[in-house]
Amino acid sequence: MPKIIWSQTASKDMARLEKGVAARIIEKIETASKNTDHYFRRLAGFEEAKLRVGEYRVLARLLCGGEIIIIERVGHRKKIYKNID
Repeated sequence: MPKIIWSQTASKDMARLEKGVAARIIEKIETASKNTDHYFRRLAGFEEAKLRVGEYRVLARLLCGGEIIIIERVGHRKKIYKNID
């Protein structure tokens, strides 16, 4: 099972969400961690990959062929892409 690491920013993002939405996102991340190639899609021009969870997106870095997943941001699909570094 891959190691999942949450950034401080992603933890704060999750704390702002409703409990039901946060639970769905965590469940989807756990499912996606078993098959990262299928669930995560690379963002064009960036190192990050996105995971779709309904109207929300999870931005993450996949390291060591998906063995380490660093969750960087979690947010609504309309706002998540505005501040990508």
